[in-house]
Amino acid sequence: MATTDAGETPHSDPTPASGSGYRQEMGRELGWYASFAMAFGFVSIATGIFTTYGSVLNSSGPRGIFAWPLGVLGQLSVAAVFGALAARIPISGYAYQWVSRLVGPVWGWIMGWISFSFLGVVVVAVDYTVASTILPELFQYQGTTQNAWAITAVVILLQAVLVAMSTQITHRVNKVAVTVQVIGMISLTILLFAVGGLTGKLDFGTLFDTAPVSGDGYYSLGGTTHAGPFALAFLLGAFTIVGFESAANLAEETKHPARVIPKAMMQAVISLGILGFLFLVAVTALIGDPAKLAASDTPVATVITDVLGSTVGKALLVLVVVSIFSCGLVITLSSTRLVWAMSRDERFPGWQLLRRIHPTRGTPLNATLFVFVVAELILAAFSFSTDALFSLFSAATLLPALIYAGTVLMYIVKRRSLPPTQGFSLGRWENPVIAVASVWLVYELLIFRDSSFRDPWLYALLLFALGAVYLVYLLVRRGVAGMTMPDMVDIDKALDSVTTPDTASPDTATSGKTLR
Repeated sequence: MATTDAGETPHSDPTPASGSGYRQEMGRELGWYASFAMAFGFVSIATGIFTTYGSVLNSSGPRGIFAWPLGVLGQLSVAAVFGALAARIPISGYAYQWVSRLVGPVWGWIMGWISFSFLGVVVVAVDYTVASTILPELFQYQGTTQNAWAITAVVILLQAVLVAMSTQITHRVNKVAVTVQVIGMISLTILLFAVGGLTGKLDFGTLFDTAPVSGDGYYSLGGTTHAGPFALAFLLGAFTIVGFESAANLAEETKHPARVIPKAMMQAVISLGILGFLFLVAVTALIGDPAKLAASDTPVATVITDVLGSTVGKALLVLVVVSIFSCGLVITLSSTRLVWAMSRDERFPGWQLLRRIHPTRGTPLNATLFVFVVAELILAAFSFSTDALFSLFSAATLLPALIYAGTVLMYIVKRRSLPPTQGFSLGRWENPVIAVASVWLVYELLIFRDSSFRDPWLYALLLFALGAVYLVYLLVRRGVAGMTMPDMVDIDKALDSVTTPDTASPDTATSGKTLR
């Protein structure tokens, strides 16, 4: 078992973290709202919609927004499965820990590496949104690949500095930003409906238009190498409603995580789903000429300033910038916790340095610096792309889909032998939830057969190849037996205590809260 040296930090606590056998090295200070803010801040409808709306408008037309509710339902079912797992194994590292302990450490390592790859690219995608779609509209300058790259690099640096300085400060900033986002997005949506109605610009008929896409074969599933127009619209929800599991990645810093985290994740998805759809309806009903707006580099920002005027529109765009910055901050925080969790188990390159908690700040400082460097390298790799935003958000949609699919599959296979729940259970809704999650994830992954996603697949395959090299190194050096998870004995005891399907089933867990 790899742990921080005794006495390395005043935050150390000999009490095992959530019964996992790990020493409690970071303060358990987060309550429900902080956990909710983590999930809400990562998902960030402002970020997702501002990033992907233009691409969906071009691929699916205004009618594409009706894929949003279906995507939200699918992601909600995934969040419910993640909640059931978080209530049983509430440890930092989420899917990496769950798969490692329930399937095997090799498969768990693969899941952890995919998660790391996702977090590395999504923080760049999120921060690039500020530089490429918001700031040019806000300050009325011509956005270029070069200035977008430079601004994004600075934003990533600021987020890393905050995360490295203090976890408490990071959460305070995030909670304020999430509160601003909630108030701002609600206010923005109401204003768009009200002003649009009063000025006569609100046209709900636009919601059913397909321009600039042809209406012929609109609902077609597509062919071998391409997806149909409506199928591509699902990327709007698939990219936006991701990251809710970040709350589970801070389980060892959350009070009563088995009860708090599942509730926080699902509430975040539901609230974001409803608010996001209302905002999409408002913006889409106000776009006027869909074909003309589809040519804009900043379609959502353009609609806001056209309808609300320059002063009000820009003030609300500032709120959007705050929301997007918060999203990137949460991603950076979640990424550092994953790197730290894998390094604590001696499973990550450079783990000797990355597992350390700073003695005075109580943060994984080295892991934060590492995450910062990786994000800057990924940004540099995309810096000369003429379609960088599409490539970034596509990769940041593909990778979590793989993570979700792998985790849900593991749950299906292992659900009768899971440790007892400590606070949440799917109960009688388990089978319907699994069915919806499975259908949704298979459908989502099939969208990525479209040839336009060649670059995201290349990015994913490149990172998988790098990970495979290190995995082979671990296996050669230690063997499969040497990859056994530290402190698995505690989880093994929990598994061994479940001797029959009835007692193992989440339906019969008396300590859990059933989903109703």
